[in-house]
Amino acid sequence: MAKVTYEIVPHDEGWAYRLDGAYSERFDSHDQALEAARIVMKEIAQADEPVRIVYQDADGKWRAEMSNGNDHPEVEILDHYTSSSQG
Repeated sequence: MAKVTYEIVPHDEGWAYRLDGAYSERFDSHDQALEAARIVMKEIAQADEPVRIVYQDADGKWRAEMSNGNDHPEVEILDHYTSSSQG
């Protein structure tokens, strides 16, 4: 099972959540960024309908497979900044 880790970080004079170096939109407060990351985490965890996925692999071949809608990654939020350490 894949694992997705969102990290709450200072960003652009505000706060954001980050995944693999990509930042979310900027939030005014730490708590807003944390809540937004929690919302995304819940959306990822929800069961979906089965869907056919078509993609090109690393060798350039087109592949098709079915996703049963229940193969969601494990998701966690890392937050090294608490309300008391926002300073």
